[in-house]
Amino acid sequence: MNLIYDPWPWYISGIAIALIMLLLQLSGEKFGMSSNLRTLCTICGAGKQAHFFRFDWKAQRWNLVVVLGAIIGGSIAANFMTNQNAVLINSNTIEHLKTLGFESAGTAYLPLELFEMHVFSSPKTLIILFFGGLFVGFGARYAGGCTSGHAISGLSNLQLPSLIAVVGFFIGGLIMTHFLFPLIF
Repeated sequence: MNLIYDPWPWYISGIAIALIMLLLQLSGEKFGMSSNLRTLCTICGAGKQAHFFRFDWKAQRWNLVVVLGAIIGGSIAANFMTNQNAVLINSNTIEHLKTLGFESAGTAYLPLELFEMHVFSSPKTLIILFFGGLFVGFGARYAGGCTSGHAISGLSNLQLPSLIAVVGFFIGGLIMTHFLFPLIF
């Protein structure tokens, strides 16, 4: 069964996100996906090894439900409500990505050259994924939250550190896209 829908307009999605943020604000909770990694590590016993993981993870159970909902909602949207297999991106970007070896550009949500199973046999790709994950994990912890936590929660709460973090995320993204990415590929 494939229920095909057009994407929701930004003003509908934006209002839905704003309502969720209002409910979280009224309940005294703060949203952020990266904090769930800490919670999952704590559940698995990491608190025996590092002080950072010694906290009451049960107080964060609600946030794990958010992660589960995001996974289920994303899966439903991708498999049952999507009318195309790729994000619409500029044709110049597609051509540029193809010159870098990404033949799946413009035809898939994720670059197959990085996310298919065969990539795990390539040492170069494994190194890129390892260091990418390391930098993202370090950056999210060092910044006191991930992009969703700062850009959605922090900015909606008018927090200056979140504004600074979001500006930093964009600058880092631009540097990666225009300078480092072409060097790596």
